Amino acid sequence: MALVNEHYLKLSEDYFFTEIEKRINAFSVTHPKSKVIRLGVGDVSRPLPSEAVSAMHAAIDELADEETFRGYGPGEGYRFLIDKIIKFDYQPRGVSLDADEIFISDGAKTDTGNLGHILGRDNIIAITDPVYPVYENAAIMSGRAGRLTDEGKWSNIVYINCTPENGFKPELPAERVDVIYLCYPNNPTGTVLTKAELKQWVDYAIENQAVIIYDGAYEAYITEEDIPRSIYEIKGAKKVAIEVRSFSKTAGFTGLRCSYTVVPKELIAYTLMGDKIPLNKLWLRRQTTYFNGSSYVAQRGAEATYTRKGKKQIADLIEYYLTNAGIIRKELKDLGFTLYGGINSPYIWVKTLNDMPSWKFFQQLLYEANIVGTPGSGFGLNGEGYFRFSGFCSRENVEEAMVRMRKWV
Repeated sequence: MALVNEHYLKLSEDYFFTEIEKRINAFSVTHPKSKVIRLGVGDVSRPLPSEAVSAMHAAIDELADEETFRGYGPGEGYRFLIDKIIKFDYQPRGVSLDADEIFISDGAKTDTGNLGHILGRDNIIAITDPVYPVYENAAIMSGRAGRLTDEGKWSNIVYINCTPENGFKPELPAERVDVIYLCYPNNPTGTVLTKAELKQWVDYAIENQAVIIYDGAYEAYITEEDIPRSIYEIKGAKKVAIEVRSFSKTAGFTGLRCSYTVVPKELIAYTLMGDKIPLNKLWLRRQTTYFNGSSYVAQRGAEATYTRKGKKQIADLIEYYLTNAGIIRKELKDLGFTLYGGINSPYIWVKTLNDMPSWKFFQQLLYEANIVGTPGSGFGLNGEGYFRFSGFCSRENVEEAMVRMRKWV
């Protein structure tokens, strides 16, 4: 008989954001005339940059012509995009990378989950709490999580507590871990690490022969000095870190799908016998086996974001969303909320009123003010009593939502 992967049965029946949609739909059925403003899920709302649109139209025309048609592309991505990434994302920051260290994919979520395929199942995984759910879910699905304890944590995962006491910034684990997931600017809290703070993690990984999976999906939103946009700005990081980036939140590619992952050739892991194995070769083998490459059209669109006009359009998009976040941040702060983020990130992490549980706050905000946010408890135990608001929506909706918040509070 066919057997299932029973680790999937350890997951909750619905993905966290699916549960949010269910509750919104239930409200809409009973309140069909109410206008719901969504400040929750981190999906963009502005149209694609015109430079990317023009480039993709041209790419479609190529695929429609017998002379320029192309089928499967290279599994690791086209050089025309990889070369632009190196030239514009890394060289200006003093980071030297080779073309075969960059892999084009269809989303940061895809790669952060799939990277576990090239890492041994016995590794001790460390994640922050609160955390983007995919990192924990990937550990559960792959059989690395162990059992669920009475505290609501998984026995084989090391949780790095991020709390108000440490400003929602992670502290080095007391025990030795093998694989560390870090996301900065952070989703959900919007906090960032300085170069000195990130260097502590790189030094820890070097000392303990660990690997850092660094989710930099929101690096373009950094506005302050001394906040690294890439982990490779830290000396020695290429020996211990994989970096994942995305065009979703910078160029609005959430529905188009294009991202990239950097796996340096210096980065190694070990066999049980202690043999050194370059992870770059394993990831190349994994990608070319399971993945036929991100679409040619999407990669041409991504390439166009590096033109002079494209970079200006991207900057305008980011400024738009950061301005939204700034409006939310200021209004909620004036209303007396304790909050984090919203400066180097489109996310604002807010303490609920009167220590209200996150899901209760969600329900009251939805039914009484018709505003949707994201319950902090969905990001981990330390997220209980907190709430995430997002600047990824229209200016009009942000402003109207803040009017409603004033009345509601």
